[in-house]
Amino acid sequence: MQQKQMNIELRTKTGTGVSRRLRNADMVPGVVYGKGVDPMPVSIKVRDLQAAISGEGGQNNLITLIGGGSLDQSIAIVVDLQRDPVKKTYKHVDLHRINPNEKIRVTVPVLLKGTAIGVKEGGLLDLAHHELHAECLPGNIPDHIEIDITNLKIAHSIHVGEIALPEGVVLLDKANIPVVSILGRAKEEAPAEA
Repeated sequence: MQQKQMNIELRTKTGTGVSRRLRNADMVPGVVYGKGVDPMPVSIKVRDLQAAISGEGGQNNLITLIGGGSLDQSIAIVVDLQRDPVKKTYKHVDLHRINPNEKIRVTVPVLLKGTAIGVKEGGLLDLAHHELHAECLPGNIPDHIEIDITNLKIAHSIHVGEIALPEGVVLLDKANIPVVSILGRAKEEAPAEA
């Protein structure tokens, strides 16, 4: 998992008007919360937030907060990132301050490796879950969960319980849930009678 740094500023004023002014100044309003900490409103430069969540880990990157008084040098993770549905600009960010020695729950993307035998035989690949829910120490958060589908045949699936995981990572999804399947070939239409 990548370790990033991000500058933050504590803010005393909150509300819709304040948030609008921050966004107009290329800042993102946010809040930092965590175990034993009162929620603290912050503001972050758009480019700093983009840099912190760039790379393969995305929102699961561990972020060291710089500045922000009592939050300085805290480690956090992005829990929620709201975007404008049309402009795709950042509207608000929630950061969860974490303890590096306590397990956390995260959502990790699924990455398929190889080409399935069933696909080569004409089957259709069905990825039912693009993300899985995991629990681990912050330093063990995987960038993605890789699933080798090379030997997957038509009418077969790979379930949550069959996925090989990095050490220290536990999936929270039920073990019998299919993650990826190969669906059967579409039936060929019979030739029309003359």
